Amino acid sequence: MEKDYICIACPIGCRLKLTADGGKLVVSGNKCKRGEVYAIEEYSEPKRVVTATCSIGMDKAVSGFKLERMPVKTTKPILKDQIDSLLKDIYALKLKPPVKRGDVLLKDYNGTGIDVVATRSAG
Repeated sequence: MEKDYICIACPIGCRLKLTADGGKLVVSGNKCKRGEVYAIEEYSEPKRVVTATCSIGMDKAVSGFKLERMPVKTTKPILKDQIDSLLKDIYALKLKPPVKRGDVLLKDYNGTGIDVVATRSAG
């Protein structure tokens, strides 16, 4: 079995080929060790950093502020099969200002050690 990837571990963007040969994973096309690590991880446990927005409730005390949605992101990549449930939890958030950039909104999501943080300030 063969899979092709374009490495995103560094700016070079090597074209990688991963071959599963008798239970052993062999990577070719990489110009550095990071490419091999990337291809094996992408094959066995693909992860992504998640960026999204959640609702922010504003009251009249915060005048002139028009933001209705707060941009957020995960602090580390999360397994792809957990992204849908994470997004549901993010979309369910109803934040109250003040919120500062970097504030942890969801801590240790499902025991993964990954936090969801605000990427801007409000209020």
